[in-house]
Amino acid sequence: MTFGRIRESRRCVISSSRGPGHRRQIRRWAACPARIPCRAWLAVLFLSLFSTTVLAQRTIGTIFPERQTTAIRFPEQLPRYTLPMALSPSTVSRPLEDLTPEKMPLDAAIRTSMRNLDVIRVLSGVSASHSGRTIYDVALQHTAIDQAQARFDPILSVNNHWSLTENPTGVFDPLIPGNSLIVGTHTRSFQHSTQLSKENLLGGDFVLAVDAIPSHTSPGAFALDPLASTSTSMSYTQPLLRGAGYEVNIAPIVIAGINTERSYFQFKDAMQEHVRGIIEAYWSLVAARTELWARRQQRDQLAETVRRVEARVRQNIDNRADLSQAQLALANIKATLVVAESNVLLREAALRNLIGVSPSDGTVYYPTTPPINERFLPDWDEMLRLAEERRPDLMELKLILEADQQQALIQKNSARPTLDAVAQYRWNGLDGQTPGGWRRSSRPGEFTDWTLGVNFSVPLGLRQSRAAVRQQEILIARDQINLKQGLHSTTHTLVLNVRQLDQQYEQYLAFREARQAARVNLDSQILRWRTGQAILINVLQAITDWGNTVSSEAAALTQYNTQLANLERQTGTILESHGIYFIEESRYSVGPYPHFREPRCYPHANRPTENSDQYEDSGTESEKSFDLTAPPNIRDGQPSMPLDNIHIPTLEEFLRDAERQNAPPTP
Repeated sequence: MTFGRIRESRRCVISSSRGPGHRRQIRRWAACPARIPCRAWLAVLFLSLFSTTVLAQRTIGTIFPERQTTAIRFPEQLPRYTLPMALSPSTVSRPLEDLTPEKMPLDAAIRTSMRNLDVIRVLSGVSASHSGRTIYDVALQHTAIDQAQARFDPILSVNNHWSLTENPTGVFDPLIPGNSLIVGTHTRSFQHSTQLSKENLLGGDFVLAVDAIPSHTSPGAFALDPLASTSTSMSYTQPLLRGAGYEVNIAPIVIAGINTERSYFQFKDAMQEHVRGIIEAYWSLVAARTELWARRQQRDQLAETVRRVEARVRQNIDNRADLSQAQLALANIKATLVVAESNVLLREAALRNLIGVSPSDGTVYYPTTPPINERFLPDWDEMLRLAEERRPDLMELKLILEADQQQALIQKNSARPTLDAVAQYRWNGLDGQTPGGWRRSSRPGEFTDWTLGVNFSVPLGLRQSRAAVRQQEILIARDQINLKQGLHSTTHTLVLNVRQLDQQYEQYLAFREARQAARVNLDSQILRWRTGQAILINVLQAITDWGNTVSSEAAALTQYNTQLANLERQTGTILESHGIYFIEESRYSVGPYPHFREPRCYPHANRPTENSDQYEDSGTESEKSFDLTAPPNIRDGQPSMPLDNIHIPTLEEFLRDAERQNAPPTP
């Protein structure tokens, strides 16, 4: 198929080439213009007027050739925009040391987001994504209301036409019998028409029209010339079936208002998810920082253990197997520490992305809001009432049902036959000049006419309109079951949230007890190992268990606090509970006439207010609320050795040391 396309393209190029024979043919026709037939001259004239050559297109630009190629601009030809400035980011292997600590309570994080909010971002794992909602969505939809109301605005039309009409006719020559002459009349006329129409809320259409046609005809003798005929008419058309009724005529305005409400609640729903995401990102950062502290303590403990075992191996108290086991545990915790450090950087970056600040601005966030550690007992009946009343998604389903019910009124009205009552009354006038030079004009109201009528039309069967009615009825039924499903799903979601809330708190209590037990076990295992009553594996396991319980306790409590925000989100009260409301900003823009002096004020953006303080600010790092106390070192009274100063021997060094001690290597 590709080869066929190439051959076809080559034939197209070859057929467009012109050889010597073509030039000779043109030269021969140019030398003998008399031989060119009339149709050829017309073709030449047509081609000269409507040429589609490149030169004609650049000059005239009204007749465009076919687009036979795809025009793609180079990237440097597109408009240039500047990315937001950001410093080089800190990484695990290249951490920035001169970062300025910035204390960040949870209320301040939400407040910063409210100040920087133009688009709504939602949390997506360790990043944030655009929800598709902006502060301009509601105002954008609001313009549809005025567009729907414009149907009932008065319409003024003024038409003016100047014309010259020359009609030739054949007449007998009065001087030469049997001869005929071609003569004609010249009529100059001016047609003016002014019409003002207005549709009312019942569907009736009122029209006031004024028409004037002055004209002058020459040559000839006429009773009035020049003359001007005028007419003033009033007409009213009232639908009696299709298009009649107040509710059906304002239904498009009602639907536009409902769509504006839907846009608002969609914006509010995205805003609630935005605030919930900030809270989740904040507590995830607290949990990550706590885990990082625990992993560093594990690293220090294992580093001290490796140093202790190395000394005991040199004194032939422990063997190489114990040293290898301690070094393995140290290497594993070092890898886990890298993950913990990276998790802190990612969680802080996600929080920065959500609140709309630079990913790297020379500062590092230190959360200072301690997590809530008290059990929350929800009122189930109150939660159900709040969810049914305040959840934006349920409100949107209700509005969709209302909009489709209004659309059903329109469809049912469209399924009726057309029956219109028509009434018209007109005043006619005439004014002109006689051949003797006198002016003659009709008296006002002397010549009038009126019309009364009833117009009826109907498609036999009304197949299309009645099918549209059935379709709308099915849509309403679907909206009702969607609303029912939304209420059903909300109840199950609240049940799930309450269960998860209780589960997270019970896990927090269990991990808190496990952490206390792990601390006692670690202290006892270190003491027993120092006195030779326990083996090394018990100490290594105790260090691992203690660090895991510290991390698990923090994760359970921060997830419990996140679940509290989820519960507010599911009941639709998370904005109100944080004191966040919306202020409608306005802007000056063009409005309807008559308003010539200054623009009018219209909705422009819905910006959130700053939140009120809801959380405690301890003034110190949030992770310290977990009573982070480092366990005693393996060797009391001596500081822990930094991990970088610990030497892990290679296999060659291990074998060389074993040969020097005349001892077989331990597998």
